Amino acid sequence: MIRLGTGPLDRIVALGAHCDDIAIGAGGTLLTTCLARPGIRVDALVLSGGGSEREQEEQAALAAFCPGADLHLTVLKLPDGRLPARWDEAKAAVEHLRTQTDPDLVLAPRTEDAHQDHRGLAKLASTAFRDHLVLGYEIVKWDGDLGRPVGYQPLTPEIAERKVRLLQEHYPSQRHRPWYDREAFLGLARIRGIECHTRYAEAFAVTKLTLDLGE
Repeated sequence: MIRLGTGPLDRIVALGAHCDDIAIGAGGTLLTTCLARPGIRVDALVLSGGGSEREQEEQAALAAFCPGADLHLTVLKLPDGRLPARWDEAKAAVEHLRTQTDPDLVLAPRTEDAHQDHRGLAKLASTAFRDHLVLGYEIVKWDGDLGRPVGYQPLTPEIAERKVRLLQEHYPSQRHRPWYDREAFLGLARIRGIECHTRYAEAFAVTKLTLDLGE
């Protein structure tokens, strides 16, 4: 596999339409990065769930997924499933975050995601963070929208198991969902691992990137 490194990361932005999106899509990547870079700044923005038990879950979960990081989390109160109707509020929130940080990496949903909230946030991410590496994470779901990713972050077996454990531990409100289980999360990670010649991995879409082959 061809490996392209970003160099040292000092700041990350993580965007989610719902509480648990970031952890499901990029929890292993956050664990890997934060363990390797103690003190890294992580600015996380979630558009819905504010003021509910889901916000409390998200606060505890991201603290666990970003060990040793300088974590700053904002959870808004936009209604679930209604992002297109609340576009101005969502856009203002993402653009405000952009004024607060200049990240080395942005983790956001994929633009091809079938869920309208995920897809809308993905479009906002690429317009607000125009000169940044934006990796679009995937979320397994009923819609069957998983595609053919182009970027992979290998996960050690320990990190993959830790991710699954933390998802089960910190999001009790989601355990009733038929797809929210160990087999789904670890199974997808195993498939993505096969695709990049490792045991487990998380996969990402990349809309645009600039190469520097001169050095």
